[in-house]
Amino acid sequence: RWLVNQRTIIDGDEAPMFAGAFGIFGHGNVTCLAEALEQVQDELPTWRGHNEQGMALSAVAYAKAMKRRQIMIATSSVGPGSTNMVTAAGVAHANRLPVLLFSGDTFQHRLVDPVLQQVEQFHNPTETVADCFKPVTRYWDRITKPEQILRSLPQALAVMLDPADCGPVFFALPQDVQAEAYDYPAAFFEPTVHYIRRPGPDPRDIEAAAAVLAGAEKPLIIAGGGVNYSGAIEALTAFAEKRGIPVAETVAGKSILVHDHPNHVGAIGVSGVTSANVVAEDADVILAIGTRLQDFTTGSWALFKNPHARFVSINTARWDATKQHATAVIGDALLGIEQLDAALGDYSAPADWLGFGQAQIRDWNAHLDTFKEAHETPEGKPSYAQVIQIINEICDDDDYQLSAAGGLPGELLAGWRSRKVGTFDAEFGYSCMGYEISGALGAKMARPDTDVVAWVGDGSYLMMNSDIYSTVMTGHKVVFIVCDNGGFAVINRLQTAQGGAEFNNLLRTTRHEEYRQVDFAKLAESLG
Repeated sequence: RWLVNQRTIIDGDEAPMFAGAFGIFGHGNVTCLAEALEQVQDELPTWRGHNEQGMALSAVAYAKAMKRRQIMIATSSVGPGSTNMVTAAGVAHANRLPVLLFSGDTFQHRLVDPVLQQVEQFHNPTETVADCFKPVTRYWDRITKPEQILRSLPQALAVMLDPADCGPVFFALPQDVQAEAYDYPAAFFEPTVHYIRRPGPDPRDIEAAAAVLAGAEKPLIIAGGGVNYSGAIEALTAFAEKRGIPVAETVAGKSILVHDHPNHVGAIGVSGVTSANVVAEDADVILAIGTRLQDFTTGSWALFKNPHARFVSINTARWDATKQHATAVIGDALLGIEQLDAALGDYSAPADWLGFGQAQIRDWNAHLDTFKEAHETPEGKPSYAQVIQIINEICDDDDYQLSAAGGLPGELLAGWRSRKVGTFDAEFGYSCMGYEISGALGAKMARPDTDVVAWVGDGSYLMMNSDIYSTVMTGHKVVFIVCDNGGFAVINRLQTAQGGAEFNNLLRTTRHEEYRQVDFAKLAESLG
């Protein structure tokens, strides 16, 4: 009742805060929680997946596609159903995305221990597998008395709506406590409308950041996913245009600018492109907005070659804003950009600096154009780069591209030319194999009016493909593009590049009696 009465505002319209639930029912959630969900299925629809990790990944991708404005629930039984969700919690945590996880838990009274699927702890009877979620959640609680939810549920939602602390929330629901009654105050269930707050930066931080940027001869903006979540894309674009500053994108920031915008210099970092990285090497002030500056973005901090380079970081999270001894502006990206713009006076970067960046991205686009023609691998098959360029040309502008682990996120980051903002999702915060298919289901739920194109390698496909059936069964059409490398090709490349022998990564180098190609099209056809 509390969940269905939490509301939010999306593009001016009131909507449910919790858009739905994913559930596989078993010991620990089939009798009490499932009974409750069945009674509100018109207001809080429950969707059935085929693996708890997959369902929770769908919930994570939904939140990302909705820019964190709506949240999905995932529920599991005790035991393996519960621990299946741990990986998905890690994905949400690393990517700063909200998801609400309800796991069954074993009996608090312990009179019947050990129950089916219980892992007994010889040293601590209060510990269960639910404790595995503590390192991968922003908020964790075990409900041992029904009245505890009066305090815990509002706190949990506050965490998921906090732009700085946003992440997964976990509740362990013991089997016996689920069945207990409590006389709740009626006020607890009154409809409540929520919004994501915009914490304003300290004026002193703005002043300090403006002083650094005003002295820049070669400034560079790094745009991260936080720009998108803040709704700051238009403000950032106008700021970059007015000040003549090149803009590079992180993995999470991909498609913040369209590919042919004059300030766009491409994706930055290890999996980025030459144009952005050449600009970054020479930049003397780097303005990082809404990014956690992970190693693939910064080249493990080896990318920036200018000995006088200084960092300014705008971020709601103090943890991220203060990295690399940056001049930190702790606050909302939109407010930070607006106030920094107001403090900069008539500053603009030298025109030849932006011209340098534009020349670099022209060269990169010319390089990409060469892949539109036949470009075969040594085995006589089309390369990733060729497939991407061909699909890029035939997709609609607003088609939503989604990928995760392996080689495809880097290839798409480098090769995909976005023609509309906010149309790209590469899960590279946790780089989770399996997100491609389950995540595509969640993204399509959030974007019913546009195509979702999921890029997946054969390794991820074989690891977790059952949610192809979920997309068919629930009527959420997804376009799947499967690139077959014959195994884990990217990690094989790392293995051999570092002097190792090919071992246990490509299927032909694993221990086997028969090596045969998988008929992926036939397998997909069997799933509908």
